[in-house]
Amino acid sequence: MKLDLTADQELLLDTTRRYLADVVPTAVLRKLRDDPDGYEPGYWSTGAELGWTSLLVAEEHGGGSVSDDGLGDLALGAHEFGRAAAPGPLLTTNVVAGALSRAGGDAVAETLGALCAGESVAAWCWSEPRPKGGFGGIEAVAEPAGGDWVLSGVKSPVEHGAQADLFLVTARSGDGLVQLLVPAASAGVTVTPLKTLDVTRRFARVAFDAVRLPAAAVVGEPGGAAAEVERQLVEALVIQTAEMVGALDKAFELTVAWANDRYSFGRPLASYQALKHRFADMKMWLEASHALADAAAVAARDEPARAGELASVAKAYVGHYGPELCQDCVQLHGGIGLTFEHDLHLYLRRVAVGAALLGTPRDHRLRLADLVERRRDERKAEA
Repeated sequence: MKLDLTADQELLLDTTRRYLADVVPTAVLRKLRDDPDGYEPGYWSTGAELGWTSLLVAEEHGGGSVSDDGLGDLALGAHEFGRAAAPGPLLTTNVVAGALSRAGGDAVAETLGALCAGESVAAWCWSEPRPKGGFGGIEAVAEPAGGDWVLSGVKSPVEHGAQADLFLVTARSGDGLVQLLVPAASAGVTVTPLKTLDVTRRFARVAFDAVRLPAAAVVGEPGGAAAEVERQLVEALVIQTAEMVGALDKAFELTVAWANDRYSFGRPLASYQALKHRFADMKMWLEASHALADAAAVAARDEPARAGELASVAKAYVGHYGPELCQDCVQLHGGIGLTFEHDLHLYLRRVAVGAALLGTPRDHRLRLADLVERRRDERKAEA
């Protein structure tokens, strides 16, 4: 990750790393694999006190970053989450909190207070089941009805959907995209927990069957949410790629240590030339992943017009080479790398699931081509 961290960023990173090491070591993660929430009570509220939930929230709403770069600060925390394979709704709660803070208004003040304090969890309902929605395809529908709104559709997979108190749902209306804040207890909402490869995170399928909501549930301008949804996607990809790189970091670290400690024919495994070449390739993929994840976070802050492109570049690269790096780590460990008792599989699972969420590498290559072509057409029109 970045080398030019401020003292406050160093403190955030260090406290997050130490807290995760103390509270959710890998031995605890194994015990929690069948727990519905995936973490012990009090874990998330204590994390909120460390700043996990408020970095994208404006100060007037009870939040604030540690370096005037909330998303960059959050990426540091996400990197540590990846290194620890830590549980918790880091991505989904922060994307929703940031969106509500930007929307503002008295109606969101109480909601943001609970989210920032870790007293409630919000889920970001953007993804839809394939092939119905595809990548970025929104099929859920919200229609005005007598001063209210009626929402119908399915979102899946929704991170921590079964633990959420609120859903921020993206849907289509007659005028464009609209986002609605839906209480989980609303009539017509059905949440079905999903089993996934990742044993440390929780996902669900959330169905909305003619859910009736008041006009106050609309976040932002009805029909004008496209730009905001794009910003949320960029934030989610920055958090996700930072977390994946953290997991890659730890997997590579474990493998290098193993290769230096393990002897074969009187020599460390790391001394064999064939393995050195493989480690060199893996190190190159890892460093490139670091650089791209950092570049996406910086672009989100400094170059909003290019943020979508760089976020897709980062996801396409990390999503492609990340699982390959982890598979190489497993192979270099030999038989022990395939056991549930070893920690390596936790990071492989984390990266493999991350590569499939919020668009596959292929999805993002296609999205990148569309974004570049659109920017080229805009330049031609300006000329």
